[in-house]
Amino acid sequence: MVYRTRRRSSERKALVPPPPRGTSDRDKAKDALIALLMQHPFEEIGLAEVAGRAGLKLTALRAEFGSTLAIWAAHVKDIDNAVLSADTADMAEEPYRERLFDVEMRRLEAMTPYREATRSMMHSARRNPPLALALNALAVRSQTWMLEAAGISTSGPRGALRAQGAAIMFARTVKVWLDADDDVANDKAMAVLDKGLINAERWDGFMRDLCALPRCILRGPRPRRRRPLDEGAAEANAA
Repeated sequence: MVYRTRRRSSERKALVPPPPRGTSDRDKAKDALIALLMQHPFEEIGLAEVAGRAGLKLTALRAEFGSTLAIWAAHVKDIDNAVLSADTADMAEEPYRERLFDVEMRRLEAMTPYREATRSMMHSARRNPPLALALNALAVRSQTWMLEAAGISTSGPRGALRAQGAAIMFARTVKVWLDADDDVANDKAMAVLDKGLINAERWDGFMRDLCALPRCILRGPRPRRRRPLDEGAAEANAA
């Protein structure tokens, strides 16, 4: 399925890439991939094209990255760092759901300059299952950090389920954000995210109860309190 707001090729070529993020070879490569994604599907972009767009020799690009997917992963890491670097002291007293809502909305804000490139990647993932799996792995890793930023533990099996659930929830939010018109995209994304967080809170509570079952089973039934012998004798004499 194609996004409703996906532009025709001639229109995408008119889009202006976001401002450069730096002058290092790594930054040039990331910016080059973003610019190319605004014009071409990910599967049609090779390392030579990235190097050419970045003004780098292939040897310089190879020193930094091993694949185009690795370049995208570095871009995703930049988004992570942009969110994690924000001051969250004012959220310390907020409920966990409110904290995560704020973190995820800051993530969308950090992604805004790269919205068209994100749209291109999501469209490619829809027709390329291996790419979709790779992007999911990146999303789970990112959401692990987002959860921790909100003060939500990601340790152990339950934490892994939380990270995967958060990745799915945020992917749905991003889809709505990409589908909507620019002037209402954030409002629609906020509504979907809020609903997703409510459902996630319920699911997390269900998982907490489910994880407690094995402990109850292993512990067995609580032993009945035995009455003292003299208490039983007193009852017998009273009868």
